[in-house]
Amino acid sequence: MDINLLRGAILIILMVSFAGLWIWAWSRKRKPAFREASMLPLEEDFGQVPGFDGSNDEARLTGKGEDHVK
Repeated sequence: MDINLLRGAILIILMVSFAGLWIWAWSRKRKPAFREASMLPLEEDFGQVPGFDGSNDEARLTGKGEDHVK
């Protein structure tokens, strides 16, 4: 077995692993979990995000229809 064959096999394994990880991360079933994780820095001590009840994600993400100046 040549060292270059081993390097090529490792490269193929890493490329397939990267593609699998990319597909997993961008799958639709992961979207709610990632959205929840993205809100973690904004949570208060009691586990709630101020001014966010989860019912209007579009307005929260785009800023449309929301008055952010209070």
